[in-house]
Amino acid sequence: MNQKHRVAIIGLGRLGQVYADIYSAIPQVELVAFVETHPERLKWAGEKYGVDALYTDTEALLQELVPDIAAVVTPTRNYAEPVVACAEAGVRGISTDKPIAATLSVADRMVEVCEERGALLAGGALIRAYPETQEMAGWLRAGRFGEISGVSMHGWSREISGSGCHTISVLRLMTGAEVTSVTAWAEPLDKLESDCDWEVAFNARFELSNGLHCPVFDVGTEATALVELTTTDARIKAGWTPPELYRGLDDDGRRIPVELDFTPHGYPDPAHLWGSIHSLLRALETGEELWISGRDLRQALEVAIASHQSAKRGSIPLSLPLEDRSLTLYPRPYRWRGGDYDIDTGERLEQRQDLEI
Repeated sequence: MNQKHRVAIIGLGRLGQVYADIYSAIPQVELVAFVETHPERLKWAGEKYGVDALYTDTEALLQELVPDIAAVVTPTRNYAEPVVACAEAGVRGISTDKPIAATLSVADRMVEVCEERGALLAGGALIRAYPETQEMAGWLRAGRFGEISGVSMHGWSREISGSGCHTISVLRLMTGAEVTSVTAWAEPLDKLESDCDWEVAFNARFELSNGLHCPVFDVGTEATALVELTTTDARIKAGWTPPELYRGLDDDGRRIPVELDFTPHGYPDPAHLWGSIHSLLRALETGEELWISGRDLRQALEVAIASHQSAKRGSIPLSLPLEDRSLTLYPRPYRWRGGDYDIDTGERLEQRQDLEI
């Protein structure tokens, strides 16, 4: 990278501070502004990271300066307004996180405005951005392990619109396919009737655009394996750890684990967020494809909403894309409203500038 990118961070909760830590450690980046609604936290962060341009809302920021990159790390309910405002103001690169929205039409607007204005809309802390996961996906596309013949999804979270974005994004990356049809079952039924997916367990059957059928299991066969693939030559597991490869058979007829030669990347934890941020920087400089895009986040939300609607309507098959873009599915209150609110009750907690709640 040979450019100096000016970065503004919008939202300084726990994750926003992780973004600030990473961006402040990248030589090609200059942290130029913070936006945060809590004055005490804003002042504290400005002093910690040496940032003088401090604002309590995005409009005030954009009236005074337009950064090259804006990282929108607010609670989910507040993503749309700053994303759209930054795109319309001419910010070149914008990132947000999961879920991108609760309502499909809101996600559509964020993606469409960024495309119309020529702004790159990137995703954030998704394990799809582990460098090893991206490298494995490249090997699969190149046919290194033969043709994919089967796929399954495991441990699809108890919040499919939130942390479930990880699994859907890895599934789409590894298969190179879209989910075209969903049939889902879920429990408990009383929670299924709400418009929130928190603590609802889903099993499902996905049809993919490449002709594969993907069974979806609520409980994983192994805690770290979210997506499993079989090819004509191998078994591959991908999830929270670097992908694993099994190839050939031992004397007992079991697949043999094979050590993989991943390219060293040197990212500290959280490696997937480092990968996502560097992917955005490369995309701005070279036009390289984003490892996680706003479209990826929207697709993950749409699959979650389709699954919720299918299970709620008696496990009817639903085709994607969904025609009704007003459909809505809320993540847990903590993710929707932010860490200043109790996870279970949604009641406001005492504010602390470092958000160690």
